[in-house]
Parts: sequence; C-alpha cells; structure tokens
Amino acid sequence: MHPGNPPQSPIPGVRRLVAVGSGKGGVGKTTVSVNLAIALARLGRRVGLLDADVYGPNVPLMMGTRETPTGHAQSIHPIEKFGVKVMSMGFLNPGDKPLIWRGPMLHNIVQQFLRNVDWGELDYLLIDLPPGTGDVALSLIQTAALSGAIVVTTPSDVSLEDARKAVNMFGQVRVPVLGLVENMSYLIVPSTGERIDVFGQGGGQRTAANMGVPFLGELALDPEVRIGGDSGQPIATRADGDPHSAPFLELARTVEQRCAQAQSAGPTLTVED
Repeated sequence: MHPGNPPQSPIPGVRRLVAVGSGKGGVGKTTVSVNLAIALARLGRRVGLLDADVYGPNVPLMMGTRETPTGHAQSIHPIEKFGVKVMSMGFLNPGDKPLIWRGPMLHNIVQQFLRNVDWGELDYLLIDLPPGTGDVALSLIQTAALSGAIVVTTPSDVSLEDARKAVNMFGQVRVPVLGLVENMSYLIVPSTGERIDVFGQGGGQRTAANMGVPFLGELALDPEVRIGGDSGQPIATRADGDPHSAPFLELARTVEQRCAQAQSAGPTLTVED
C-alpha cells in the first residue's frame, strides 16, 4: 500500500464492491461495465456504477445522460439512469476538453466519488477502472474493500498478455478475481449466420484455465452492442428474449454466482506469474 493511503474499508450501504478492469484499452471494458450494471438492475438488484476511468470517461455517453450531479453538504447525489446510480468525471468535465491532472489529484477525486457520493443502499457498486495497472487503479483497489474483480480481454494474444498482468495485479493485492470475460470473441455474419473468429479463438478460456481463475463467458463482436453504446441506449436495456441483450443477462447471473462463491471462500491467495 502506498504511504499515506487510508486502510481498506467498506463503503457504507454497499454490499458488494466489484472492480471491472483490463490490462489494456480497446477491449470494451466500459461497454461490459455499463451493460453488466444494467443487467444486474434488470434482475432486481440495487446497482451503482462508478466511472473511475477519469482520462476517458465514456459512461455518460453510453448511458445517454449529460446531467450535472447535485450536492448537499459533503455529499454528491449520483445520476440515475436505467435503474443504475452513476457517477463519472464526464459529468463534471463534459465534452472534448482533456483532463490534465497528476496522480495525487486523480486519487483524491476518485476517493471522493467512492466515499462522498450518496450511493444509498446498493447490492452492487461496479467500478469501471482505468485500463492497465497504473497508479489510479492500484491506489483505488488498495483503499477500498473490494468483493472481487472482473478482467475483460479479447481472444488476441496481445490482449491476453496484458490481461494476465491485470489478473496478477489483483492477486498481489489479495482481491478475489471473479473471472475473465472474453469480449469481441466472434462475429456472426448477419446474412449467412457464419461465425468468424476475428481476434482468434478460445484464448480467454485457455488463459483462465492456465491461471486458475474462472471463465465468465464469451461476448460477441456485435454491431448492435456498438450502436447501443453510441446512442445512449445500451443493449442490456432491451426487452427479455432479445438475443443481443441475453448474453449480458447471463453474464450478470454468472457474476452473482461468483460473488457468492468468493464470499463463502474467504480471502484469496496471491496469484503468481
């Protein structure tokens, strides 16, 4: 733990605090975070989503809201959309203006979002971490009592190499790795139904098995998912039975099972290289 960081402590009212991370950018981590949060809410859970990717806060665009959070005394009220309570730097620094802050300032704002937002009573608070294993992600997971972490990757060897680093990072700080999600696993050609493995095949499942962590499933490279994120109507908001939203509902059920298993198993062992 970095000198000066407060000890790990739970967030009042939050039952499970789950980080969603990746070893690199461009793997769809925020897309997975947003749709997983909405899917959990659709299952009847009380859900919050903290966009901790302060340099690239895309959650407001994907959730279709640019509202400005209000505050009272020392508390910030999150924005609520699709049954999910949301907080993001994108609400405070909208548009194309870059955020040029150094580490200590970023650490402070993320801690405020974590502890000074009025999250209320939540079953899950998902944290969309910055990509990689840098200081912002590390300081956050070292000061919050995480219930577990999800690592998002694609099947490509380049992505998997960085995903392994993320898994090891969580292991070294004794955060249970709930599992590996393989995003953009394959493409189904609309006209023929043919499956094309654009970025390779089976890499996520093999990596999970080799590292001794659960494999949470494959998510297709689906144009409808991209359209939903760009339009502010995430795919997980679609009605029951929609084939494009069904994989995220299944992922939400799997994550719930893994959270329950991790809680009953107790502290995790350190993952080694």
